[in-house]
Amino acid sequence: MEMPKIIGAGLVVIGTGIGIGKIGAAALEGMARQPEQFGKLQTAMLIAAALVEGVAFAALFAVN
Repeated sequence: MEMPKIIGAGLVVIGTGIGIGKIGAAALEGMARQPEQFGKLQTAMLIAAALVEGVAFAALFAVN
């Protein structure tokens, strides 16, 4: 692998980690504020995290 590809892959992984962390933090804050919305928030959080991971996998496969 060339150095720019390695750096790009690292940035993709770091960005994905930050994105999923922000999704989780926002969902937990929402659940703390409105516990009755737990199911809806959890579903939305999981869908958003899956979409972020999907984009990250696509970017990593594009690097190869």
